[in-house]
Amino acid sequence: MTGHTVGTGRSRTTAVEISLANSGLFGDESNFEQRYIQDFQRITEIVTALRVLDMRVVLTSGSFDILHEGHSMYLEAARKFGDFLIVGLDSDEKIRARKGPNRPAVPEMERLRMVTHQRGVGLVTLKNLSDARWSLIQAVRPDVLVATEDTYTEVEIKELEDGYCGKVIVLERMATVSTSARLRRIQLGLTDSGATHPTDAPQGE
Repeated sequence: MTGHTVGTGRSRTTAVEISLANSGLFGDESNFEQRYIQDFQRITEIVTALRVLDMRVVLTSGSFDILHEGHSMYLEAARKFGDFLIVGLDSDEKIRARKGPNRPAVPEMERLRMVTHQRGVGLVTLKNLSDARWSLIQAVRPDVLVATEDTYTEVEIKELEDGYCGKVIVLERMATVSTSARLRRIQLGLTDSGATHPTDAPQGE
């Protein structure tokens, strides 16, 4: 059978470049409607397009509940390991199952929006309690998977590097205070320095 192939070589690359350039994924704005991708299959398609352009894909995950300086520093550090950063954000249901009925403090849609405002975040998605183990990692198959120290065991890291990603990078936590600790301080009427807020202090006679 004879014929010619359409959409190969530089023409295919150009088409991908145009498609991604028009997607809003590389702009300075939050572009939440473009950056929030629910369907893992669609994420796989985007990653495939990024790889046509030889872009190094980084994946990380977290709750990002009450976004603070440590979160911003962590995301900025993760982005430096590649060209495009994908963030998996734990759903409200997933967080409640792990941390109890009073968490998260900030609902998932607001947390998703806040993460898209962080410098260097390419796209975000939601990780649900019902998702299969490592399903997002399998959908992305990142060049670099970034995690905190208590996320994976050494055995799990080897399994991930053998079958699901190029490299696992473990970062130290960068927050000076955790979200849980900050919430406890708020409940106690304390500032981060430990002092009682003036409006909450006992009033003299």
